[in-house]
Amino acid sequence: MSDKQVFFDYINKGYTTKGEAITLGAAMLDGETVTNALVKVPLKTMNRHGLIAGATGTGKTKTLQVLAENLSDKGVPVLLMDMKGDLSGIAQPSPGHPKIDERHAAIGIPFEAKKFPVEILTLSEQQGIRLRATVSEFGPVLVSRILGVSETQAGIISILFKYCDDNKLPLLDLKDFKKIIQYSTEEGKEEIAREYGRISPASSGAILRKIVELEQQGGDLFFGEKSFDTNDLLRVDRDGRGYINIVRLTDIQDRPKLFSTFMLCLLAEIYSTFPEQGDSGRPELVIFIDEAHLIFKEASDALLDQIESIVKLIRSKGVGLYFVTQNPTDVPDAVLSQLGLKVQHALRAFTAKDRKAIKLTAENYPLSDYYKTDQILTSLGTGEALVSALNEKGIPTPLAATMMRAPMSRMDVLEDDELKDLIKNSKLVKEYNEEVDRESAYELLNKKIETANEKEAKAKAAKEREETKRSSSRSSGRSRRRSGKSSLEKVLTSPTVIRSVLGILTKMIK
Repeated sequence: MSDKQVFFDYINKGYTTKGEAITLGAAMLDGETVTNALVKVPLKTMNRHGLIAGATGTGKTKTLQVLAENLSDKGVPVLLMDMKGDLSGIAQPSPGHPKIDERHAAIGIPFEAKKFPVEILTLSEQQGIRLRATVSEFGPVLVSRILGVSETQAGIISILFKYCDDNKLPLLDLKDFKKIIQYSTEEGKEEIAREYGRISPASSGAILRKIVELEQQGGDLFFGEKSFDTNDLLRVDRDGRGYINIVRLTDIQDRPKLFSTFMLCLLAEIYSTFPEQGDSGRPELVIFIDEAHLIFKEASDALLDQIESIVKLIRSKGVGLYFVTQNPTDVPDAVLSQLGLKVQHALRAFTAKDRKAIKLTAENYPLSDYYKTDQILTSLGTGEALVSALNEKGIPTPLAATMMRAPMSRMDVLEDDELKDLIKNSKLVKEYNEEVDRESAYELLNKKIETANEKEAKAKAAKEREETKRSSSRSSGRSRRRSGKSSLEKVLTSPTVIRSVLGILTKMIK
């Protein structure tokens, strides 16, 4: 038996599945594609998370697109983070190409051009369905971790949330949050100190500065109403295909704080609202996070701990997370260890640091009699990748250098008119794009302050009138005492009496 046949049998045995599976491509031996040596990922294991890594231009985005399309075809909804703006083309079929046909002939599967049901979402003012969440929905713990505050400051945030709950003051946006912080050390400091304890102006000032930093990265656009319902990510179309929800993030690459805030909020909301699934036969939702290093770039230790915890736990909700990044070292080890599927495109060794990173990356993959992992990592072509997955029993599959299949949809962005039509026809746009600014903590506290000021002004005015009245009474009394005369005094001091007395005295002297 030839080495090629032995390899073929080895791959087919390692990637045989009983249930539904997604075909990624065909395995390669000595740089040649082995037709029908298909590399497949069981649908059942797609909630075990994964990694798509590789240098720029090696085909990471196309691999993401292939996975998203095949999941949608099997009725699994998908959420994509589109950092580069090149995923909207999934809404239109591929125009096809002779090289695509050639690639698929070598793999051993037919090529079919398709379009898929797509929703366009946005965190900013770009076109799309607006994604928002309220401050209250985050809660004091998540808010503290997002802001990266100290333990003392986190305690203050908890007190303020409690105060707002007790006094029915909705915390909807950052304007509300800033107002309650200011109120706690100004007009309301005595009330809050009496019931909840004194709040240091220095600590509240530090929290305010953190909020302003988040605001400058676009947090004021994200926090507010109407909150996005994560159940709307689970929609399927009339043909039973899962919607591919694309979040446009092309304008927030320089705002990692906002991105990590959104991701943490989304994962926390999904974890708290989705029912337990256990190891079901298919995932409920699969999330692809492109440029994943942005989540971890400026995250505090507390925030990283929160993300790591959710990654470990969210699998039981039937949700798979797939991180897309240039190098596996961009992802913390605690997260990397949770990833079942690894699709590693080529890495480039331009520097000693690059070579060291390649050596570390190679150690993350199973040993193989057919490949020297560290060498093949630098020799893979565009659209080729090392694949290591989990079989239906959760056991790692054989390492396979894989010729990846091509996407069925367009590998390019939608034209402006196409994008506008797609958004216009969305059922979710009307529900989430209406501006809502109902009465919340900001307005209620301003009313409270205004009412208190009016009462104080009225009390002050009444006091001033009373003092004026008393002062007037005292002055009148003194005036009467100075000018008042009795009847006898009036008679005795009258001119007539005085002349008579003088007349008598004159006669006596004579």
